Amino acid sequence: MSMTQDELKQAVAKAARDYVADTVPAGAIIGVGTGSTANFFIDALAAIKNRIDATVASSEATKMRLEGHGIRVLDLNEVSSMPVYVDGADEITSGLAMVKGGGGALTREKIVAAVADKFVCVCDESKLVDTLGKFPLPVEVIPMAREHVARQIAKLGGQPKLRAGFVTDNGNVILDVRGLNISDPVGFETALDGIVGIVTNGLFARRGADLLLLATPAGVRQMGK
Repeated sequence: MSMTQDELKQAVAKAARDYVADTVPAGAIIGVGTGSTANFFIDALAAIKNRIDATVASSEATKMRLEGHGIRVLDLNEVSSMPVYVDGADEITSGLAMVKGGGGALTREKIVAAVADKFVCVCDESKLVDTLGKFPLPVEVIPMAREHVARQIAKLGGQPKLRAGFVTDNGNVILDVRGLNISDPVGFETALDGIVGIVTNGLFARRGADLLLLATPAGVRQMGK
C-alpha cells in the first residue's frame, strides 16, 4: 500500500499518542518535541489532553501549538521529572542514535530529553539509516565563536556552513556540517562537546532514543523498549 510521508507521520503520531495513553500514568507531565512529526503528535495528543496534567515544550513553536489545543505548557524549571519525551529525528540508526536539529531546536530538545525517563522517537522509515551523517549535522554555536568552531569542526573532517538568516530560540546561530560519516556517534558527540563555543551538537547518541516508533506502509514498527 502506498502512503504519503504525511500519512506515515500521522500514523506514527497516533501510535505515540496511544503509547502515552497506555503507559503514562494519568496526571503526568510529558515532554514534546519540535518538527513536522511532532506537530502531528501534538494534534493527536489533543484527543487525550484530559489524561495528562501538562507538557514541556522544546521550542516556542511547539509551545504555541500545544496551547492552541488548550494543553497546558510548563517551564522546565518547574518540573522535576517526566516519564516520557516524544520527538522526531532527522536520522536514526538501529542502535537508536540520532541526528536532530533540522528545525533548529536541538538545544532545548536535548535538555528536555535529559529530564525525561524515556525518549520515544517517532519517525517514518526514510529516517532509518545504517550510518549517521548524510543529513547535515546541526551544531548550535555562540555567535562570536562561529569561525573558531568552524575551524575546529573542519579539523574533525566536517564541512560546516552557517545556516543563513536563522537564529535559534536561544539567540544563537547554527552551523550545518556536511561530509560526515559518523561511525562512532558517541565518540563524535563527545569530541564536539569539547569544542569551546558550541552550545549543543545535534548528535543524540550518549543519550539516544529508548524506543523508536517507525512508520512503514505495513504499519508502525517498534524498536527498542
